[in-house]
Parts: sequence; structure tokens; C-alpha cells
Amino acid sequence: MGAFAPVRAEERIASLDTLRGFALLGILLMNIVGFGLHSAYDNPLVAGGAEGPNLAAWVIMHILAEGKMRCLFSMVFGAGVILLTSRTDERGASAQAADIFLRRNLWLMLFGIVHAYLLWFGEILYPYGMCALVLFAFRRMPARTLILIGAVMLLGTAVANAINGMTAMNTLQRGEQAENLARKGAALTDEQEQVRGQREEMIKQDHPTPAEVEKANRQWRGGVVDVLKIRGQIVWKWHNLAYYHVLHIDLFSMMFLGMGFYKLGIFSAARSTKFYLWLALAGYCVGLSVNSFTAWTIVRSGFDLPTRLFCQTVYDVGRLSIALAHLGVLMILCQKGWLLFLLRPLTAIGQTAFSNYVFHSIVCSTLFTGIGFGLFGKLQRYELYFVVLSIWLVQMVVSPIWLKHYRFGPLEWCWRSLTYWQKQPMRV
Repeated sequence: MGAFAPVRAEERIASLDTLRGFALLGILLMNIVGFGLHSAYDNPLVAGGAEGPNLAAWVIMHILAEGKMRCLFSMVFGAGVILLTSRTDERGASAQAADIFLRRNLWLMLFGIVHAYLLWFGEILYPYGMCALVLFAFRRMPARTLILIGAVMLLGTAVANAINGMTAMNTLQRGEQAENLARKGAALTDEQEQVRGQREEMIKQDHPTPAEVEKANRQWRGGVVDVLKIRGQIVWKWHNLAYYHVLHIDLFSMMFLGMGFYKLGIFSAARSTKFYLWLALAGYCVGLSVNSFTAWTIVRSGFDLPTRLFCQTVYDVGRLSIALAHLGVLMILCQKGWLLFLLRPLTAIGQTAFSNYVFHSIVCSTLFTGIGFGLFGKLQRYELYFVVLSIWLVQMVVSPIWLKHYRFGPLEWCWRSLTYWQKQPMRV
């Protein structure tokens, strides 16, 4: 059965775990807005405040975190595909690799469905499991081919974002023209009526009225039935996106890049310090410039919807650059052994990422919904980050202590036992 056992502690790649832990904590920086505020992720004018420290919080997240942490986490997930299947091959279990891999990700999808409906509508386990089922067929391709596939997909999402942004801007402009004609008493054509309705719907979704925001707040602060209903409506929408939807292609692109980067030794801190230094410098130079420009442009416009849509044209450039820069810095720290008081907890969090990810959802669902303390909509944007900091501190203290006594996090143990269809030893 040795060929079918989970990876042992001494076989783990510490730098990969560190990167996973960093990305996981960073994801909460963005998810916390969805946990605590209604429709304020992109538009802080809706809820949570858009001045002073609230505006500063939005700007900092826009520049350094929004999309970047998901990018890193997706790349690490792609690296995990190669890591799992290559070790299965090394142990002489190539014939069973597909069985193990398929079972592992089908269970991940099931975990994701339960997690989404009960705890967090923006969860990623289900779409990651879906994407992984495709990645298996590409696992033996050369690194450059995998990176090329990821780059082409990334270019596709960038083009799609640009087209969607320009199309939406055109709809808003034409809809406004139709609205102005209607106000003057002019008869509108069917096409003008349609585009007028599309504009109204876009504005409604982007900037709900105070009454609509308060209604949502009451639902989230309601009882179990109210919370499950509103969450279920959102989950049903996201889980019914086409396999080839741009959001899934976005995940695929980063996972393919991660698969290629892992094969090149980038995630294992195996490249030269000079390589990582240049990666960090180039990434921050490009990413900080692009994201600072879009942040300035959006704020200057008063969070105007067409302006935000226009900025989507350079979204992928900015987020990938910053993500790679973060990667470069972390790999240098791992190589040099600097800031070990931070790296060791991050490594432990990355090793128990599944449990820590769901822990985010349990804590935030308890704090913000009516099932628990009902704080939804009651905190300002910057105040949400005190919650984030508190969760981080707990995880950075508890995760290393847990791993001194147990081989896996509780959910990791459950997942591995189901994957290998054999109860795994838990105690160290």
C-alpha cells in the first residue's frame, strides 16, 4: 500500500507549503468583503464606506491583493497536480494514478458543494475540482508547453475581459441615450427599449439602492432559512456557469502556469536568488504601475461603472505581475531562511490549507450571518480587516501546534482517507 499512501511529512516541499499558506491568508483579504458587506467588492460606494481609511483599504487591496492571491493559489493548485501524479508514478503506481486522482477531486467537488451552500457562496473547492479533472491529461507535457497553454488561456481571458468591458460600456452609453429620448417623450424602438432595460439592470446590479442593501442585510442577519435561501440563490448561479466560462478559463490558465512553473523548480526555491530577485523587481515595477494607475483612475471617476469596466482591459497584466512578484519575494525568504518566525507558521498553514480555508468560512459565517452574531453590513470596510487580522493570528499560532501532534489537518485527514479509501494514521 506504500504506493498509494499520502505524501509523508519529510517529502513535502516547504517552500510550496509556504506559498500556499501565504496565498490562503491573502484570499481572506478579499473574501471578507463578501462575508461582511452586500455588493461592495468592486464598488465601495454601496456599503462599508468609501472615504478615509475605508478608501485606503480599497486602494491597497486593489493594488496588492485583488485577484493576485487567487492567482497564486490557483498556480499552487496546478503545481499540486504534478506533485501528486509524479510521486504516484515514482512509487510504481502509474496504472492507479487516474483512479486516485479522479477520486480525490470528485470528493473535493462534493466538499465544495457542501461548503458553498452551508458556509460560503464564493468558495473555490468545487470549481478547482472541476478544473482538475481536465488537468490530469496534461500532466506529462513539458514545462514550456504547459506555460504556453496557460499563457494562451490568460491572453484569452484578457481579451474576453476587454471585450466584455467595451461591450458593457457601449450598452451603458446607448442605454443612456435611449433613456434621454424617453424623458423627452420620444417613442423608442424595440432595440432602444431593450438596451435601455439592459442599462437599468447593469446599474441595479452594480449600485443597488439603500433599500435593497438594507433588505439584503436583513436577510443575511435572519434565521437559518433566510441565510440558506439567499446563499443558495447565489451558489446556484455560480455553480451553473459553463465549463468554458471565462471564470473557469481564468482558473485553468493559472493552473497550467503553476504546473509548468513547478516542473521548472520555481516553486521549490530551486532557481537562483538572482532569478527570484528579477522576478520580484519586474513584477512590482509592472504591477504597481498598472494597478496604481487603475486605482487612481477609478477613484478619480467616483467609481464610475464604465471606468471600472475600462480598467478591466489591463486587469490580468496587473494581477499576474504582482502575484509573480510576491512569489519571488517568498522564494528568496525561503532560500535565505529569513523571517522564520513568519515563514514557519505560513508553512504550517499551507500544509493544513483545506482545514484553514474552511475555518475562515466557519468563523465569518458565525460572525456575520444571523445564525451567529449577525454583523453583516454593520462594520465599515476597514473594520473588516481587524477580523482578518484576528483570524490570521489564531491560525498562525494554532497550525504549527496542531502539526506537532497530528500528521494532517482534520479535513486533510478526512479527504486523504476518502481518496485512498483507507483510514489514515492521524497522530504523529
